[in-house]
Formats: sequence, structure tokens, C-alpha cells
Amino acid sequence: MATRQRPDAGGEGHAPARGEPVDPGTGARLRGRATSFDIAFLAGVSQPTVSRALSGSPMVSEATRGRILAIARQLNYRVAKNASTLRKGQTDTLALLLFEDETADDSHINPFFLGLLGSITRAAANHGRDLLVSFQQLSDDWHLDYEDQRRADGLILLGYGDYALYRDRLAALVASGTPFVRWGQVEPGEGGTTVGSDNRGGGAIAARHLLGLGRRRVAFLGDPTDHYPEFRDRFAGLAEALAAAGAPVDPARVIPAISSEAEGERAAEALLATGRPFDALFAASDLLALGALRALARAGLRVPEDVALVGFDDIPAAALASPALTTLAQDTAHAGRLLVEALLASIRGAPAASAILPVRLVVRRSCGAGAPA
Repeated sequence: MATRQRPDAGGEGHAPARGEPVDPGTGARLRGRATSFDIAFLAGVSQPTVSRALSGSPMVSEATRGRILAIARQLNYRVAKNASTLRKGQTDTLALLLFEDETADDSHINPFFLGLLGSITRAAANHGRDLLVSFQQLSDDWHLDYEDQRRADGLILLGYGDYALYRDRLAALVASGTPFVRWGQVEPGEGGTTVGSDNRGGGAIAARHLLGLGRRRVAFLGDPTDHYPEFRDRFAGLAEALAAAGAPVDPARVIPAISSEAEGERAAEALLATGRPFDALFAASDLLALGALRALARAGLRVPEDVALVGFDDIPAAALASPALTTLAQDTAHAGRLLVEALLASIRGAPAASAILPVRLVVRRSCGAGAPA
């Protein structure tokens, strides 16, 4: 039976070399590379328990798994990937597939997803998983490269374009048995696991904030149909709260638009062309709001004095705009953890529930206090 090699003090005053495994309790150097037996000894568990914890087995409690992972990090322990893959028939790799969006630069990535990408990467690393990042290939068999060819054990999907067209591809993933989770609107009856924000609640928060400033003629930029269900629910929350306060949305002040700065600028110009007065504008995304800001300035309207402006997402550019943009922030840190944990559960064959996360209002200069003169 293999036993743990005891820490080697290495002589009085000896400092462990950079990267050497160190006993977390004593700070002493371990002879050779740390093993799963070292972790088991320090965690007070059996070596099979360590193996199960590092592989994500549901047989290990979260408390025990957390203790084992912490010790493994302190010992600079790395799982032998090839051996682990052969034993489990898995790659220990997750694929994160981004939808290509229209952007002002060459990235073709919605800037909101960059924050989500960072939290997903950290969450995957904390679970000992590699992350393969690519764009979604929207062929009929687009999942085959990742699961059937064993490039990844499961998929995380960010973005979708027109949901009315996209839902057939999601149905194909469900039918194929491919483990996947996605970020987006949680729709009743949809297959698979979805993590998303409380978009309807966010729209209501925006409405109440604008009403509190005395603004009652609120316009909306964004496509509020089933083609873009997140925008649809943001508008629904806004409209319900305004109607309850006796300030219903004028349909002429609703301008359909998809999420890009160019679309925000175009939609705001279309709104101005209607000739309908408005004292507040709720854009279904920060990108739309930033584009609208340019169109309003060109028309000689001051933000916030003439028009209070609210966006949604809290992308970095929102705080850098002039004036800085009031917006609804989504919890990307929590979302990243939930997406990875739900996908790992699905890979293990365990149930993974969809989740709706709360949003919070971030008030900045684009919503000045008080009603316009």
C-alpha cells in the first residue's frame, strides 16, 4: 500500500523552491511531486475520496470537495489529464461557444459576454476543467465537433440571435443527448438548462426609478417580441409598472432594434422622427443606450436634463460614457459559477435546474434627479 511521503524540513532555514509542493500545515517541503495520497493525508480522507472529489463525483459532499480542492491548490497538485481521461472516458474539457454579434470592432463578441467569459473561465478552473472557447457554428450538426469527436464533454452557449430560429437547434441538442447549458431568457417548457436574469423585474425597476424622477413619457428601444425574449420581458416589466402608475407606454414610443450601438443610434433617430415627446428612454441594452446617446446629442437634447436614459447590462463602457449611463447590472460572477456547475451536473447525469438571477440598478449621471422643466 502506498503511503504519504513525509514532509522534509530540508535543513534549518531551508526555503522550498518555487513550485515545490508544500505541506499547508507546516510549510515544510514535500519530497517529489505531491500525490493524491498527500492530499488524502492532509484532508483526513481516503485516497479514493480525493479521486472522486477531483473528478466532480456527486458522492463527495461540497464541504469535503472544497477542503480537498483547497489543499490540492496549496500543494500545486495537478491531475494527470491523460490518465484521468482514459479512466473516465471524458476529456475534462468544457466548450464555451459564443454567438457572433454585430460589433463596432473586429471581435464580433457582445461586450457583456466578456465579463461572463471571465467568470466561466474561473469557475471551470476551480473545478479542474479546461475551457475551449469558440464561435457557434450554426450547421445542423454543429454539436458533433465537440461531443461526438470528444473535444469537450459538454457545451456552454452564450448568445443566440433570433430566438425563433435558434430554438430548433436547441431542440436538436436536447434530442441528441448532448450535455449543454445556456445563458439567456428562461422560457417555460424549453428543454435543457438555462441560467438568466430577471429581465421582467429589471424592466419594472427601471420604470419605478424613472417614475420617481417625475418622468412619465417613457420610450423604449429594443425588439419586444418572441424573437428576442430577453428584450420582450424587459419591455413587459417596464410597461406593467408604468401602466400601474397611470402612465402607460405609447406604442409610438416603442422602436424595435437589436443590440448594437448602430441600431441604438438608428432607433433613437426613428423615435425622434415620430414627433412624439418623451422625457425618458429605456434601452433594452447598454449598446442601444450608447448609440441613442449620440443621436440625442445630435438632436440637441440634453441627458439627463431633457431625457433621462437607462440601459441594461452594465458593460464597462456604460461607466465611461458622457454622461455615465444608469443601467441594470446582471450578476455575471454568480452566473458563471451556475453555468459551470449545471453543466458538470448534466455531464454526470444529475438533474440541473434552470435559474433566474436578480438584477440591480446602478444609478449614474444619465438619470438626473427631478422632472424636466
